[in-house]
Amino acid sequence: MQVSVETTQGLERRLTISVPAETVDVEVKNRLRHIGKTQRINGFRPGKVPPSVIQKRYGQSVRQEVAGEFMQRNFVDAIVAEKLNPAGRPAFVAKSNEDGQPLEFEATFEIYPDVVLKDLDKIAVERPAVDVTEADLDEMFETLQNQHKTWKENKRKTKTGDKLTIDFNGRVDGEEFEGGKAEGFELELGSGRMIPGFETDIIGMKAGEEKTITVSFPDDYHAEKLKGKTAEFDIVVHTTESAVLPEIDDEFAKLFGVETGGVAALREEVGKNMARELNQAVKAKVKEQVIEGLLEVSELDIPAALIAQEVDVLRKQAMKRFADQMDPNNLPELPAEMFEEQAKRRVKTGLLLGEVIKVNELKVDEAKVTDLIESAASAYEDPSEVIEYYKTNKELAQQMQNVALEEQAVELLLASANVTDKKASFKDIMNPEGK
Repeated sequence: MQVSVETTQGLERRLTISVPAETVDVEVKNRLRHIGKTQRINGFRPGKVPPSVIQKRYGQSVRQEVAGEFMQRNFVDAIVAEKLNPAGRPAFVAKSNEDGQPLEFEATFEIYPDVVLKDLDKIAVERPAVDVTEADLDEMFETLQNQHKTWKENKRKTKTGDKLTIDFNGRVDGEEFEGGKAEGFELELGSGRMIPGFETDIIGMKAGEEKTITVSFPDDYHAEKLKGKTAEFDIVVHTTESAVLPEIDDEFAKLFGVETGGVAALREEVGKNMARELNQAVKAKVKEQVIEGLLEVSELDIPAALIAQEVDVLRKQAMKRFADQMDPNNLPELPAEMFEEQAKRRVKTGLLLGEVIKVNELKVDEAKVTDLIESAASAYEDPSEVIEYYKTNKELAQQMQNVALEEQAVELLLASANVTDKKASFKDIMNPEGK
C-alpha cells in the first residue's frame, strides 16, 4: 500500500492510497469462484457455470464491493500509519479500479485540531459570596404560606392580592377580537396575567359592579394585529375574595411532611434545601464564567463535521420538545442555521475541556460522582430509590461520570483563573433581575 497525505485547507486532509493490483484481483477472483460454486443460473448445472459467464454477470459488482472494503480497510491502516485523527467520516473517490491495475483512491476528511491551552490565568471569574440568611428563610416561609392560601369572599372594594371572578368583553376600533372575551374568569389582582393597566383599573371595584376600562396592548404583544392597539374592555365583577394565609404552626409543618419537631424542624429542612439549591446555583454561575473565559482566551479551528453532528443532535432535541407540545403532523422544519452558533460553542467547549482532562490526566473521582447522585436524589421524595436507579442504569451512571469529570476540569481551571469574591444575596443568585 502506498500513501500520500495532502493538506487541502484548514483541517481538511486528502489521502491518496494505492493498493497493488494483485491484492485486489486475487480477492475478486476468489469471490467470483465462490459465486460460481453456489449461484444457480438457468441453463447451467450447479457449480458448472463457466467463469466467463460469472465474470460477465457479477464481475463489475464484485469488484465494486471489494474496492469499497479495501478502501475502508486501507484507510484505517493509513491514518494509523500517518498518525491522523479523523473528526468525521471520509469521502471516498475511486480514481482507478480496473482489472490488472492498482486500486487507487482518495479519502478526504477533517482531522481534530491541535488544542493548545494558554493564558488560563487571564480567565476572570466573579465568585458570589453568599449564604442563606434568616431574612431569606422568612421570605421563603411567606412564599410557602402563599402557596397554601385559601380564599374567603368579601364585600369590600378590591385591592391587590384579591381574587375576582369576572366577565370581560374587549373591543379594538369598535370590533371584538379573538381572545378578548371571557365569562367566569378568575383573576388574582397583581398577578400580572393581563396586559398593563387591566388589573390596576379594576382595583377598587366591588362584587356586582360593572365598568368599562381603556388599556393599550404592548408594542411587543404576541398577536400581530393587536400590537400597540388601544382597547376597551367591559368588565363585570361577580365575586371578590380575600386571601387567607395559614398559620405557621405544627399543622403547617405537617403540610410539608414534617411530622415531628414542628416549625423549627421545618425551618431547618427548608434552610438545608435553600442552601443546597444556592450552592448549585453558585457553582453553575462560576462554571459558566470559567467556560466563557476559556472560550475567550482560546483560538481553535473547529471541524465542520463535528459542528454538523452537534447541529443534528440539537435539532433532534428541539424536534422532540416540539413533538411533546404539538401535533407531530404540524411540526416545523427547523433549519440548521438555528443551531449552528450553539453547536460551535458546544463543540469548542468539548474540545477544550477534553484537552484539560487529557493534559492533566484527570480520572473520574467516584466520590464526586456519589455526591452528584446524592445531590440530585435529595430533591425527590425517596432519595434512596433514585440513588439505586442511578446505580443500576448504566447510561445514567455514565452521564453522571461525564458530569463529574467535566466538573473536575472546571475546578482545575478555576484554580489557575483570576478569581474575585463578590458579595451577593440569595435573591441575586436565585432570582436575577426578578425573573
